[in-house]
Amino acid sequence: MSAMPQRDNSISRRSFISWLVKGSLAGSVLLGSGMLGRFISFQSEQSTPSQYDLGLAKEYPIGSRIPYPPAQAFLIHNDEGFRAISLVCPHLGCVVNITEAGFSCPCHGSRYTPDGNLRNGPASRALSPLRVEVNQEGHLILYTQ
Repeated sequence: MSAMPQRDNSISRRSFISWLVKGSLAGSVLLGSGMLGRFISFQSEQSTPSQYDLGLAKEYPIGSRIPYPPAQAFLIHNDEGFRAISLVCPHLGCVVNITEAGFSCPCHGSRYTPDGNLRNGPASRALSPLRVEVNQEGHLILYTQ
């Protein structure tokens, strides 16, 4: 019986490093392609609507003062009619809190009267007025822009 020479099946260090580099490059290409695909197909958030139907105007009695969080607004109905103010502080854009004394900014301490006028800063102006209309069907429409 003659002995067959045994074949060395071990991989050389050079081959191992070559395969490792090629595998890393292939993985990087796949990962980069996936990230590029997500970037290209990105859908930005829906923009907030610029007008809101608040329902029938007759459902808001004179003297009512109602926050409307989806629009970050505050609706006031007095003897003069409907009025709305933004609940966004003009100083740096924080949403103000409703208090017994009016409104207060939780970020920097600006205070406002119940009608949205500036009481003390650092804000330099009152809360912004918003347009409110009653349409032909008697619905109250709030415009934020």
